[in-house]
Amino acid sequence: LAVLLPFTLKAESNEIPVKYYDSISEDEEGNKLAFPSFVYAEPFRNELYVINQTSIIIYTKDLFPIFTLSRKNDIETPQGLTIDAEGNLYIAQSATKDIPRHRISVYNVCFKWVHDIYIEGFEGAESFVPYRMAVDKNGNIYAASSYFPGIVILNNNGKFLDLLTVEDEERKVKLNNVILDETGRIYIVSEEEGHIYVYDENRKFLFKFGEKGGSTCKLSRPQAVAVDNRTGKMYVVDYMRHTVSVYGKDGKYLSEFGGLGWGEGWFQHPKDIAVDSAGRIFVADIFNNRIQVFQINE
Repeated sequence: LAVLLPFTLKAESNEIPVKYYDSISEDEEGNKLAFPSFVYAEPFRNELYVINQTSIIIYTKDLFPIFTLSRKNDIETPQGLTIDAEGNLYIAQSATKDIPRHRISVYNVCFKWVHDIYIEGFEGAESFVPYRMAVDKNGNIYAASSYFPGIVILNNNGKFLDLLTVEDEERKVKLNNVILDETGRIYIVSEEEGHIYVYDENRKFLFKFGEKGGSTCKLSRPQAVAVDNRTGKMYVVDYMRHTVSVYGKDGKYLSEFGGLGWGEGWFQHPKDIAVDSAGRIFVADIFNNRIQVFQINE
C-alpha cells in the first residue's frame, strides 16, 4: 500500500505528491541486502537489476526476486551494468587477484559468459576502471570511470571507437556516470563539478544543469541521474545531501525529496537511481541496506 510522504514536489502550476511505494530489502533466498550500490531498470522485460556487494540480484516488475548472479557465474567485483536490445548483459568489473585487469564481462540472454572486454586503444586506458555504462540503439557501449576525463565508446565487441570528453571553462571535466534515454540523448554526471551534461544522439552538446553546493537547490556529490521517458523529468541522487533533486526536461530545478534518516522516504548516502517505464523511481539507499521505490502522481 502506497503511503503519502510528508513532502511534495513543487511543479510550475501545482503540487506533485511523492509517494513512498515500497522497499526492496531481500534476495530470492530471503537474505537481507547489504550495501546495495546500483540499480538498473531494464527497459525490455521491465526487470530490475540490483548490485548487492559481489552479486547481482534480478527482480520482476512486481519487485519479486527471481535470480542471483554471483561468483558461481564468475562475477566477483560488479560496479555497474547495462543490457542491449538483444538481451546481452554487460557488467563492469574491477581487477581481482586472479584477474588483474579491469574489464567488462559480457553475458548472453541466458546469463552464459561470452567474453571479457579489456579497455585499451587510447591514452590513459591503463587507468580507466569501468564503473557505469549505457548502450545505444546501435549496440555501442558508453562507459564511465570514476573521475576519468572522458566517456569511452566501444562497439559491442569491445573495439575502441571514440572518447567523449567534456570541456567546461576550457578544461576537461572528470566524469563518473553516464546514461542514455530512449531517444538516444546522453546524460553525463560530474560529481566534481556538480553538473549533468546533456548531449544529443550525435554527441552534440545541448545543455548542462545542476549547481555545485551543499544547500537546497544545489548538488554536493551527485552520483547518478535517471530520466523518466514519459515526462522528460530528470532525477539526480546526491550522496552527501541524502536527497533526490528533480529537474524539468529543460534542466530547470523543480524540487527535491529525501534527507538524512532511516524511515521510509529518508536516505543514508544514496548511491544510484533509476526510473522504469511506469515512472517508478528506484533509489539505492546504500547504508540503509535497501532499494526504496517511489511513485509520483501527475
